[in-house]
Amino acid sequence: MAPQPGRRAVVRVPVATLWTAPEAVRPIDCPALAGSPDVAAWIAGMDRDQLVGDCVLTQLLLGEPVRVTETRPDGWVRVVALGQPAAKLGADGYPGWLRAAHLADPADAGPSSTHPADAGPAGPALSGTVPAGPAGTGPSGPGPSGPGPSGSGPSGSGPSGSGPSGPVPAGTGSAGSGTGPAGTGSAADRPLTVDVAHTALRAGPDGDAALTGVVLGTRLTPAGPAVDGTRPVRVPGRPEPLWATEDDLVPLPAERPEAEKVLAVAERLRDLVYVWGGMSTAGIDCSGLVHLAWRRYGITLPRDADDQAAATSRVPLDAERPGDLYFFARPGRRIHHVGIVSAEPRGGRRRMLHACYLTRRVVEEELPADRTATLVGAHRV
Repeated sequence: MAPQPGRRAVVRVPVATLWTAPEAVRPIDCPALAGSPDVAAWIAGMDRDQLVGDCVLTQLLLGEPVRVTETRPDGWVRVVALGQPAAKLGADGYPGWLRAAHLADPADAGPSSTHPADAGPAGPALSGTVPAGPAGTGPSGPGPSGPGPSGSGPSGSGPSGSGPSGPVPAGTGSAGSGTGPAGTGSAADRPLTVDVAHTALRAGPDGDAALTGVVLGTRLTPAGPAVDGTRPVRVPGRPEPLWATEDDLVPLPAERPEAEKVLAVAERLRDLVYVWGGMSTAGIDCSGLVHLAWRRYGITLPRDADDQAAATSRVPLDAERPGDLYFFARPGRRIHHVGIVSAEPRGGRRRMLHACYLTRRVVEEELPADRTATLVGAHRV
């Protein structure tokens, strides 16, 4: 069934790219627009400047829910990505344009949801909002900063406005509700998440690959017990389960993870190419790295850096710990960059892991002088 305005749909491809507008796509973007998108080939074909084209807003992974708001006869649909909170852009998710061919009806996704935006309430509250930062450094600052040595990705883009949204663990209410860890039930019954950079889903336990390029952090619904080291899972748009290598999957945790475990996931992406709006193990941006690392443990943070700051708790500088977050803003502007604290500070020297606009890579480094000059705070999820 074709997506319909006012109804929900789910992503049926491993990685779907959300665009600012259909007219904004470039010839180089064709591999990402195909019915079976090849995101790795798309990224490999771009030069240094094309990697940061601002026509890309974010990316959605297999099974992510959207709300359709508009359709066009040329195969484009405007949606709200319900699993990627963006308080400044809308109350219930990140708006943008997808190819209709990348979506399926939720009824084709199996009898149970793997995403917090489609689940019921559970668990105690996680951290709430943070106190207001220095003038012009928070989400209500006077406009986005452009890319540059300290800039990165779509973080901080778009109009300022509505209030913050908190982290949302899997199995909770609507995105942005700030409710706390779920994943209840036995490990055999809980939703699964991909725990390797890429995996393939097969037509049977010994079958050929039916869906390749399924990435880290993708949530899957189990469809039965394991057979010979493979596990059947439900996949949107497919009437029969596909089979995943059991060692590539882990149950979503029932408890909130320690921040250092989240840091360890992000460290596995070191040297990954920087892509504006990227949120997969083919390419990623600064806030996408933070979102994806926490997503692996079933926690949904907002998509952009300024909203992530608003959804987390400020800690005094020099009290930060590995796994906390550093936020950056230029004077009089909104937060535009985020990194993950990778070591305890020593003598005023700080280190972080981040997707770096300047190097076009995920790097772990000591904060250079120009970064330190724009550091506006440390936060804890």
